[in-house]
Amino acid sequence: MRRTRLLITTVLTCAGLLATTSAATAAGAGAGAGAATTAPHAPAAAASCGVTWGSVPKAGHGTGTRPLTDVRTGRHDCYDRMVLDVRPGTPAGSPAYRVRYVDRLYQDGSGRRIDVGGGAVLEIVATAPAYDPDTYEATYPGRGGKPLPGVNLKGYKTFRDARFGASFEGTTQLGLGVRARLPFRVLELGDRLVIDVAHTWAASR
Repeated sequence: MRRTRLLITTVLTCAGLLATTSAATAAGAGAGAGAATTAPHAPAAAASCGVTWGSVPKAGHGTGTRPLTDVRTGRHDCYDRMVLDVRPGTPAGSPAYRVRYVDRLYQDGSGRRIDVGGGAVLEIVATAPAYDPDTYEATYPGRGGKPLPGVNLKGYKTFRDARFGASFEGTTQLGLGVRARLPFRVLELGDRLVIDVAHTWAASR
């Protein structure tokens, strides 16, 4: 009988089955004793936001001069977004722009200070007037120093306030209040100018 058990053990060991069975038995015993079970495959780590934009001033030298028609905002996993819509048509091309952090926002033309909520303020100036350059009729109903029409920032992680500065000499000025001086980028997308402000400096893990 003893020789028979020894022979079976030898065969199982050579086949690599005894070690597997023993490991499975030990794991089962550990789980039965209240140990945490381990999933066969660990869940994939959350994708990194990979923010490398920085917070220095950014400028674009587009040739577009079509009027501003709307300003919209949206929330994303890694950033909050503001979109400036310009009237489609000709002349084609994205508007020129200047986006930078400022200590205080002063209205173009008058120099009047505009209070903008938040820990930091981005000044956005784009060659997209809030009026038709030919007829001078308003194309966007912004009012100096007032919140942007239709923009509700409740629940945003980064955006805190959005104010209309002025439409002066073919440009429109906006003030965007954010939680802190965070990285941002500007995207030129033809009929849209997009400003993204990151939720944090560090990439998510």
